[in-house]
Order: sequence, then structure tokens, then C-alpha cells
Amino acid sequence: MQHSLKYYLLFLLAVICHRYAPAQNLADSVAAPIKDTIVQQGTVPIYISAIEISGNRKTKPFIILREIPVRTGETYPLSVLLEKFEDARRQLMNTTLFHTVVVAAQKFEGNKVTISVTVKERWYLFPVPFLKPVDRNLNQWLVEQKASLNRVNFGLRLKYYNATGRSDKLSALVGLGYTRQFSISYDRLYIDKRFKWGLNVGFNTGKNKEVNYNTEKDKQVFIKVNDLFLNNYTNAFLQLTYRRKIKTRHSIGFAWSSQQVGDTIPILNPEYFNAGKKTVRYPELFYGLTYFDLDYIPYPTRGYALSAAVEKKGVSRDMNLTNISVKAAGFWHVMPKTFFGLNLYGGIKFPFKQPYFNRRFLGYGDTYMQGYEYYVTDGVAGGYIKASLTHELLNFRIRIPPLKKGKEAEHIPIRIFGKIFGNTGYVHNPEPGDNFLSNKMLYSGGIGLDFLTFYDITFKLEWSFNQLGQNGIFVHRKSLF
Repeated sequence: MQHSLKYYLLFLLAVICHRYAPAQNLADSVAAPIKDTIVQQGTVPIYISAIEISGNRKTKPFIILREIPVRTGETYPLSVLLEKFEDARRQLMNTTLFHTVVVAAQKFEGNKVTISVTVKERWYLFPVPFLKPVDRNLNQWLVEQKASLNRVNFGLRLKYYNATGRSDKLSALVGLGYTRQFSISYDRLYIDKRFKWGLNVGFNTGKNKEVNYNTEKDKQVFIKVNDLFLNNYTNAFLQLTYRRKIKTRHSIGFAWSSQQVGDTIPILNPEYFNAGKKTVRYPELFYGLTYFDLDYIPYPTRGYALSAAVEKKGVSRDMNLTNISVKAAGFWHVMPKTFFGLNLYGGIKFPFKQPYFNRRFLGYGDTYMQGYEYYVTDGVAGGYIKASLTHELLNFRIRIPPLKKGKEAEHIPIRIFGKIFGNTGYVHNPEPGDNFLSNKMLYSGGIGLDFLTFYDITFKLEWSFNQLGQNGIFVHRKSLF
């Protein structure tokens, strides 16, 4: 009797939570029959007779079905089925194809159920002009480069998510300003009938008039010679992906790269490339593994993630690098609206003797320690640990009236989080020169605010302190664009 009451209460909870399902199917034809069945027979497996999808104007149904961890014809206890509903909703939201997802029991016939999946699609096409500083972060551009417009890229960027309704992405960029560049890529999650293999192909080329030719006292040193282009690069790649299960994705690929610098660069730094060369051309093989079990990938508050990569660049004296890197993250709720996060990164490069071009380690891209935004740490091995305690302060929506009568009003969601954080890390550099951050333990900490809004745009405002006795307010931005 206790088990019967337990599953009946769980079912009533499902009815309340999935309120978008038609009332006549749930209240009248579901509660009484299921109650009688459970009371009479105990825990009764629920048979999935159908899965109905609605709201997908562009997204192909098989893309949605691929993310749902149940299939027509399967049976589950009611408690397990409710967990599957939440898993399906989370997986579909993590595709970043939809604003909202509702997974619910639509109707029952005895112990048979029809599952309803209702989605609200995002806007997928973004042909937008862009204006972006070339420096590693906004603070370096604003403070150290005095917000110089000469260090800004501008042009036209095209992002076409879900281009054919198959969760594919077409990207193109034409850039002017600091870097003259052109790039185009196409990423399709599935290319086979079993929905396991995908394809990613791309090409990019560019040139600029300024080169970061060395690092001194853990700061990048640049050179510019009149209006000469000192750096020319071209890269093309082909990558196959394999996704047998929902949460794990493998990728293996091949690339070809070519880079040439001006005559001045090997004179200023003979170790920029090996043997004082000014041109390198090399093949690249790489393998990657990603695993996500998160409540929401763009801003996780619960779950685990792992990514690992092995890449081999070049097979000659001009370029010979094997790079292994691992990133892992975990998030745990400790109180309502409060979660603890842990991020780890580790990497190693073989052989240890590498040209300057291959020594970049911390401070580049999204691999950095908070509080050291004005610095870079070069080396061949190391990593960091980041810990944070975050609490959601506000969660609200701003209503935008519809432009036409009869249209549904839009809402801009805004969530604000407060946090405290701490970092520790280490980088090994066999040839540190006058750089003082490598070959020692590094520490930093601080407090901050995270702003999460429409289309997963995240702003981070952080007040950080490092072991050098320095502190400052730093701004970071992340978005789909």
C-alpha cells in the first residue's frame, strides 16, 4: 500500500508539473484509472505507446527524438519515467536550439501512455556586423592598450544555427581592421541514418600587421613595422565525430596549417619558430572526447563535464609537438539556489623543448586564472584548479510587447548570480627567461557577479586579488555570437 501511495503521489506531481498537457487527458481520463491500477496491482510498468512532438517549425523530429532517452514500445516504472522526462527536457535544452521545452504525459489508456514533447524554437540566423578587440580580454584592451581602435577587428559575421533543421551550423566571417581575415565552416551533428556520425569542415586565412613575438616579465611583447603585414596564416580542417550515446562525443580530425612571419621576427626572437625560420607548414592529427551531464551547458549549476584532447602537430624539425590536455568540471547544490563549482585543467607538451610559438599555456583564450588577466604564463606543462560558491540573487523576465496584434509577447530572461571564488595553478617552463610566474605555485581569489540573459549571453564582473598584491575589477563576456 505504501508503494501504491508513493507512485500515485508521484503521478499527481507529474500532472501538476507538466501543466501544458491538455487538462481533459490528465485530470479525467488519467488519475482515476491509474490510481485504480496502481492500488490493485502495485508498481505497474508504464508502456510508451507514442511520442508526439509539437512546436518544431524547423527542427527535424529525428533530431529531437535523438535527445530523448526513451523510445516507443519501452516500459518503465512511473518514478523512472518521471526522471526520464526531466532528462529529456535537460538534453533538449542543452542543444541550445530551444527557448523552452516541456515533456509531459499526454494521455493514458490503461497502463499505456503517450508522451508529449513541446518546444519553442529560437531564432537561428544571425547575420551581424561585429566589432571586437583583438586582445586576450577586455581589461587588457581597455587598460593596457588604452582602448585603441587600431587593435579592433570589425566586419561581418554570419552564424546560422540549425541551418537545415538537423542541428547543424554554418559560420562565415569577413573581417577587416587589425586582422584581415576570412573563414567559413560547417558543422553537422549527424550524416548517417543511424544518427551516430557527424562532420565538421572549415577553412580560414588571414594576415595582420602586428605580431606577438615574445613574452617579457609575463607580458606579451608586440611589434609593428609601418603598414607591412608581418603575419600570414592559412588553415583547413576536416573532422569526423561519433556520438553513440547522448552524453558522450568523440572526434577525430586532420588539418593542414601554414604560417609565415616577416623577416624582422626571427631577428628579434630566433626561437619564434625552430632554427630561426620564418615559415612553417605542417599537418595536424587530433582526437577529442567530450562528456556532458549538466543541467544547462551554457551556465551549469549541477552535474559533471569532461573534455580531453590529444593533438599531434608536424613530423619534422620545423614542427614537432604532441599536446595532451584535459578539462573537468563538477557542480553540486549545497542549498536551494546555491551551488559549489570545481573546474580543473591540466596539459603537457612533448618534447619539452619547443619554439616560442608552441609555449603558450595560461592566459590565452578561456584557459586562464582569475586575477591574472594582465599576464600570460608560457610553458610546457601545468594546470589549475578553480573553486567557486555561487548563489542566485535574482531571476526575472522583462516583457516585450508584440509588434503585431495576435502575436505572443516575448520575454527577456535575466538571472543574476553572486559568487566567491579561488584559484591555484602551476606552469612548468624549462626556459623561463625573465618571466617570474612560471615554475611556482600561483594563487588568486575574489568575488563577482554573473549576468545570464537572452541566447545564453553571460557577463562576468569580478573583483580579483592575486599573490602579487594586485587587485582589480575584470569583465568577461561569453555568448553564441
